[in-house]
Amino acid sequence: MCNQAVSLIAAELERRGIATVCIMLLREIAECVRPPRALCVPYPHGYPLGAPNDAELQKRVMRAALGMLEREGAPPMIEDYAG
Repeated sequence: MCNQAVSLIAAELERRGIATVCIMLLREIAECVRPPRALCVPYPHGYPLGAPNDAELQKRVMRAALGMLEREGAPPMIEDYAG
């Protein structure tokens, strides 16, 4: 899905009181489109949660993304996934 479209949807959801986190493959795009919260992951295009069939890695990525909802600070927030 288009990073810009997802970021615009996330911003609108946030305006309506629904917290969001975007998982993004390219930090430079996140910095341009500035979604409310973005977790930038180091994986190839098409694999935002990492390698297929690696459930443990995918859970770690999801936990990191959801963990951003607990952090203090006003959006936009952009973080790199540390693994």
